[in-house]
Amino acid sequence: QVELVESGGGLVQAGGSLRLACAASGRTFSNYAAGWFRQAPGKQREFVGATIKSGSSTYYPDSMKGRFTISRDNTKNTVYLQMDSLTPEDTAVSYCAAAASLHHIVVLSMKYWGQGTQVTVSS
Repeated sequence: QVELVESGGGLVQAGGSLRLACAASGRTFSNYAAGWFRQAPGKQREFVGATIKSGSSTYYPDSMKGRFTISRDNTKNTVYLQMDSLTPEDTAVSYCAAAASLHHIVVLSMKYWGQGTQVTVSS
């Protein structure tokens, strides 16, 4: 069993940055690949990116490349999402998730979800 808790969301002006954190407890987080998703008002949840168990490599869909960076510190059981050059279109609830492998994340086969943290970008 793993529990995931996101933090770091808030209100930021356009052009600003935020770093989100996802802290895991219950089992060794390094046993899981980790990913980030977001859901904007009126839209479906979309995939932001993911990292393998060690954190040595990451994957982002083409639509998300350039402004977002995922990293993890397994000694702290935490995965991060650095968000830069934010725009109002980035306003969304951001969720972290854990899965058995990067492949499982890509095919949307998640083991655990966090509760989400709100990111609001003002113009």
